[in-house]
Order: sequence, then structure tokens, then C-alpha cells
Amino acid sequence: MRRSRAIHGAALLLSAAFAAPALADDAVIARVLERIDGRQIESDIRALVAFGTRHTMSDTQSESRGIGAARRWIKQRLEACNAERKGRLSVRFLSHVEPAGRRIDRPTEIVNVVATLPGFDPLGRERVYLVSGHYDSRASDVMDARSDAPGANDDASGVAAVIAIACAMADQPTRATIVFAAVAGEEQGLLGADRLARDAAAEHTRIEGMITNDIIGSSLGDDGVRRADTVRLFADGLTPMLKTVLANERNQPGEDSFAKQVREQLLQIARIGGEHDTPTHQFARAVKRAAEQWQPGFKVQLVARRDRFLRGGDHLPFLERGFPALRFTEPVEDFRHQHQDLRESGGHRYGDLPDYVDFDYVARVARANAVALASLARAPAAPARVVLDTQSLSNDTRLTWEASPEQNVAGYRVVWRETTSPVWQHQRDAGKARKLTLKGISKDDYLFGVIALDAEGNESAARFAGIAQ
Repeated sequence: MRRSRAIHGAALLLSAAFAAPALADDAVIARVLERIDGRQIESDIRALVAFGTRHTMSDTQSESRGIGAARRWIKQRLEACNAERKGRLSVRFLSHVEPAGRRIDRPTEIVNVVATLPGFDPLGRERVYLVSGHYDSRASDVMDARSDAPGANDDASGVAAVIAIACAMADQPTRATIVFAAVAGEEQGLLGADRLARDAAAEHTRIEGMITNDIIGSSLGDDGVRRADTVRLFADGLTPMLKTVLANERNQPGEDSFAKQVREQLLQIARIGGEHDTPTHQFARAVKRAAEQWQPGFKVQLVARRDRFLRGGDHLPFLERGFPALRFTEPVEDFRHQHQDLRESGGHRYGDLPDYVDFDYVARVARANAVALASLARAPAAPARVVLDTQSLSNDTRLTWEASPEQNVAGYRVVWRETTSPVWQHQRDAGKARKLTLKGISKDDYLFGVIALDAEGNESAARFAGIAQ
């Protein structure tokens, strides 16, 4: 899809009406957007469904059925599109053996398919963004590794989106590193994602944001209403922070360094009323801003919760280890087409089949992911520290911040919002200065952040303004 001048102009008018920033003018991101195609996504979903079942404990030797054939196909698909693009993706299997447990009846090899696009900036490449979908599937019985389990929506849709994004970006330059992952073992307890998150924490990987795409395949809800212009983005960083501190208090007499850091962050949040201003919330706002600016008319609906009730996704192991992590999911689910044996009952057809997937909708969600990740990976890092001056009574607001360490900073942008607003409502550019006074804007009435910009207008996530200790 090619952006016309008319669409560009309409987007600018829409942005102005809501005090949002002008659309970034980045040819790389425009190219990535154009490359994501619903027809190719349909082909990839149908290829995954054709393996019959992708249950974590299904056949690994067959070339046509089971999870082994599926993971080999995913790896080959990524390698092929990378070769076609003459890209920079490094594609590999990452595996470990999971012992028998509640949802694994024998020791089982869990294999993640991971493609890495390294950043070209020596400082920027240390920042990592990770996007995932899970390629395993299930029938009604979570331990049933033999029955057909097509998993078209849950979660071939997410895997196809990840493949589409990786293929679109394979040859494009980014300053930060992006990791594209098709993970296994989600239905058996988030096993593949847990291993990725555990390794990232142990290796002190600087994951600035993780997104899982899980059940993004249908715009038609069980109420019969089609919502092709909306996707939900679950974002709550506060709950896992509280769990970390409480778990530490229960399990050991002293406080480890990570729990101490989390406790200090919680105290800062409490002082300033920033319950919705954790790094995860800031990452979600940045994803929403970029996705909606580059895809006018498509709404990213922020949901300030970790996930839906009674369900959980592959972002949770990352959240619980302190990484900003989000989940994309379709707006209204139809549970007849999730976790169901293939059958007809009561006049309804059950099962997760391609018949119930809207491939163009998956492409729209994939584009929302892609432009957000590309923009963040091309933007500089956020300012290191932002301080709100609260030392004197004043109806003005004075902010100071430390510079981003990266070289492509074209300037900084102060953003603010009312304490009840989920998104940034106002902004003011500060140039390359590292301080700004907002005359007549009372620090008592708003929450503040600072964003770093590159020359094309790509924005970092906001660094939330705290107060001096």
C-alpha cells in the first residue's frame, strides 16, 4: 500500500486535531509498511495449519505433520525471504529440554525459532526489541498431542505476522537490534518464552520492549460485529513490579538488587501518582502513537491490564523479569474457535480453522507492530533521566534531563497529559536543550515525559519525569 499525498495530509490534520505529533517522514518505515501483504500472510497461515497439529508433544520426525515439521518450515521460510531480500537476518533454533510437569508428561525438547536483525549503531545495537508469536497449537484437551489442532488464529496468525514483519525488515537499517521469535510451548505453560526471558535476564540483555502477537486473526467477534479497525494492546507494568517485591519479602530475609531497584521505582511512582507510567506503559504509548500515525483509521486500544481473565501470553515471563512487555489481541474473541476439538454441536461449528481468520486484518495488525518497532529501533534511546523540579511553589513546570547517549539525536520533545488520560495529550519541542520551562502549565495538574527524536521524526518511548530524591 502506497501512501498518497492526500492520505498524508489527512493524517496530519487528524494529528493536529488531537495535539499529536506530525507523521514521521521516514522512507524506510514507509517501505516496511508497503511490503506487508495479506495474501502472503494467508499463505503462511494455511501452510502452518497443513501440519495437522503443532502440539508441543506431537511428532518431531515427520516432514508433513507435527511440531517438528512446523518449526523446520518456519526456519526455512525466514531463511528464504532473507535470501530474497539479501537481508541481514541471522536465523537459528534455540532449544532446551523441559522436564515432565503439569502440562508435559515426559521430558520434551522446546525449540524456539529466532531471527535477529542486528542494529548498525555501536551504541544503539545494545538496545533490543523482541516480537513474537507462538507456533504450537492445542485441541480441547491440553494434553492431546494426536488430534488435529489447526491453530489458525491461536496462534498461526501471530506467527505469520512475525514472519511478515521479519521479511519486510530483513534488509532495512535500524540502530537498535530487533529479534523476531516463533516460540513453542505456550499452550503448555509459556515454556519457550519463559526460557527466552530467563536467558535475557541472566545475560543482562537490554530489552527495551517485547510484544507478543497472540490471537490477532479475526475482526469478527462472537457478537456478530466486525471491528476491522481496532486491536487491543494489553499493557500493565505495575502488577509484576508489586509481585516482585512481595515475592522477595516472602522468600528471603534480605532484598536482592533487582527487587531493591523495583522497590525504588515503586516508591517514585507512589510519590508522583504515576501508577500508569511504568516502562511498560511508556512502551505501549509509543507503540500506539507510531502505529496510529502510520496507519490512519486503525485504532490501538490500550488496556491497562496484564492480559485477559483466565488467560495468559508469552509477554508475561518478560514482564515478571522486569522487561517492558505487551500483548496484541483481536478486539472481541469467539471462543468457539479457540482451544476446541473440530466438531459441530448445537448448530455451531467448532475449531480454530482458517475459515474464521480475516487475513487482511492480520496484515493490519502486523503493520501496526512493524511501524512501531521500526520507528523505535531507528529512533535514538530515550533521555537517561528526567527530573521534575518540585523545589518551589509555582504554577509553571520546569524539567531537566540527561542527554541520550546516541549520536542521531535531532532534538527532544516534552510531552504531558492530564493525570486521568491514558495517552500523551500535549507536546512542546525543546530542540537540543536539556531543560524546558512550561509557563502556565502547573506541575500539580499533569504528568510529564521527554522523548528523543531523530532527523526523520522517529520517537523514542517517553522517559517519565520523576522528582529528585
